[in-house]
Amino acid sequence: MSTAAPEWTGRTDGPGPEHRRWHNAIGESPGTAGVSLIGFPSDIGVRRNGGRPGAQAGPGAIRAALGSFAIPPEVVVHDAGDVAVTGDALEAAQDDLAGAVAAQLGAGNLPFMLGGGHETAYGSYLGLARSGLLDGRRLGVLNLDAHFDLREAERPSSGTPFRQIAAAEAERGAEFTYAAIGISQPGNTAALFTTAAELGVRHLLDLDCQERHVEDVLEFVRAFTADVDALYLSIDLDVLPAAQAPGVSAPSTLGVPAAVVVEVCRLVGDDPKLVLADITELNPTYDIDHRTARIAARLVHTITMGAADRSVPEGH
Repeated sequence: MSTAAPEWTGRTDGPGPEHRRWHNAIGESPGTAGVSLIGFPSDIGVRRNGGRPGAQAGPGAIRAALGSFAIPPEVVVHDAGDVAVTGDALEAAQDDLAGAVAAQLGAGNLPFMLGGGHETAYGSYLGLARSGLLDGRRLGVLNLDAHFDLREAERPSSGTPFRQIAAAEAERGAEFTYAAIGISQPGNTAALFTTAAELGVRHLLDLDCQERHVEDVLEFVRAFTADVDALYLSIDLDVLPAAQAPGVSAPSTLGVPAAVVVEVCRLVGDDPKLVLADITELNPTYDIDHRTARIAARLVHTITMGAADRSVPEGH
């Protein structure tokens, strides 16, 4: 079940398209395909995974930061509201998120989920799988994250989504094609590195994603996307340095600089294979001067600008 989109607010400089900002653009072009935001206000998975709670307030904080961002007249953006999340009912909420994602894909939009913990990712994937968009296509999952999120656990959490996606891809007879950028060695046990190797996961360590390595990072992304037919981008804000993104469930000890993450988002946003995106783990409780919300909004904006002319791939 979804709730209605909240009212958007932001700076107003005057009437007319030359003064257009996100808060003006949302809902301006009903029925026209564009980027569609879906909020998933959940930190159930974070709590199950032992992280600090508060990510359920993430969608609202990202919208508030986006509201005053200037946006060109031709860029179409929608807000499909929030998926209702109650109690500890994570699996039911993920199922509802899947329905919302599939509906937006069916309408020709590019769904962009605003988390919420990284448990958002499994619901995002389920919606893509249900949409029929993957029929006959090889999906690539690109995760910007300090963690593999390939844990095995009795109950799904923010640490399990890509292990769950691997199992679901196997069920549909597809190869699990997953890459992670910004992996922190101290943040992932040897068992997780072994699991990643067994699943054929490609990854770059945070040490190899600093600004001097930006061209190598972009080449890694290009090589990965060249091997797939459809691309799902998932961003965990803990991939960023703690000084740039203090408001997350698990702050990074090193992180990938925002400038590098933005360049990756520019590249992926321009890629016609991109069919799904989400951004997760914003925890406003610990955010300083709204730094994390602002960089999250900038990443959403960057990808939206790149995807402005996109339509759903042929064959859907």
